[in-house]
Amino acid sequence: MTIYERFEAVVAFVLTFVIGAVVVVALGRLIVGVGQTLILESLNPLDHAVFQSVFGQIMTLLIALEFSHTLRHVITGDRGIIHARTVILIAELAVARKIIVADLFQEGAASALALAVLVMALGVTHWLMRERDDRSPC
Repeated sequence: MTIYERFEAVVAFVLTFVIGAVVVVALGRLIVGVGQTLILESLNPLDHAVFQSVFGQIMTLLIALEFSHTLRHVITGDRGIIHARTVILIAELAVARKIIVADLFQEGAASALALAVLVMALGVTHWLMRERDDRSPC
């Protein structure tokens, strides 16, 4: 590996620890929050606001884990520093999280339309990249 590739690997390694710490803290807060709400406030998981809050936190954890997984490939040298398909996947997860936590009735039609266009654009881009990868010679 060149010096710069080693530098990238070290930065990715440090970022992996930072993201790991964020995931651990967020997971702890999620567990404590849901536990307290279940015991003290008789959590109703069918309540829309509770559903949005809990699944928004879960989606945030999934996004952080996917980002950490991407950095692991940089450390091992399997891929370059940025893998466009993975970035698009993370963006799709972030938009899905936004759709889950947003109250689209309060956001308005323009916001809902913008999210729908964004989902379509990311989906089409992901599909086109998959098609390109499937057609490329091994």
